[in-house]
Amino acid sequence: MPELNNIHSTDERTLGEQIRLVIEQLPANTVSLGEILELVGREGMLLLVAFLTLVFMVPVSIPGVSTIFGAAILLIGISRIFGRTLWLPKRFKERALPADKLRNALEKGLVWIPRLEKVSRPHRMAWLTQGRMMNIINDGALILGAVLLMAPFGFIPFSNTVPGIALLFLAVGLIQRDGAAVLLGHLANVASIVYFGVLIGGGGMMIQNMLQNQA
Repeated sequence: MPELNNIHSTDERTLGEQIRLVIEQLPANTVSLGEILELVGREGMLLLVAFLTLVFMVPVSIPGVSTIFGAAILLIGISRIFGRTLWLPKRFKERALPADKLRNALEKGLVWIPRLEKVSRPHRMAWLTQGRMMNIINDGALILGAVLLMAPFGFIPFSNTVPGIALLFLAVGLIQRDGAAVLLGHLANVASIVYFGVLIGGGGMMIQNMLQNQA
């Protein structure tokens, strides 16, 4: 398997090119999160976040992906807050996923990256990406987005897409040092909370009406 260089500021490849290179190097049959991590490189944690969220940009059903990928992003956010090396539980790291379905979803979701790169401006509103406090807030937003991604609403349309968009904006914004993209990521997190609140409220009212009708 060809070696993939880790993401660095001196890397001449665009973000989309780096992600496509990872997709091209995925194994043929099954792939684990650990193998994806080895391809991306442990220094490219934000690149890994962007990569993992692409699968949620299109309607696709791959059992267990939102839980595994959400947990990985959650741990990335925690690792960044505490300045630690990323650690993944063995059962998440080694769980086999269907490489063909994953590759297909990733390739479809990849169209988002060039679009974001066209509108993203490095160092725009840079104050939103700098300083200890902003770093904590932004890494906390990654954790929040991961929790929302893991919420048990996978059967509801867009329940993974909305938090996935939030995480993708946050990752691209932090990589590019684009505060505007980071801000959009925060707003998408808020939209996810509102959306889930509507789902929970609507479901509660439906159950209440059913119980009243049966009474």
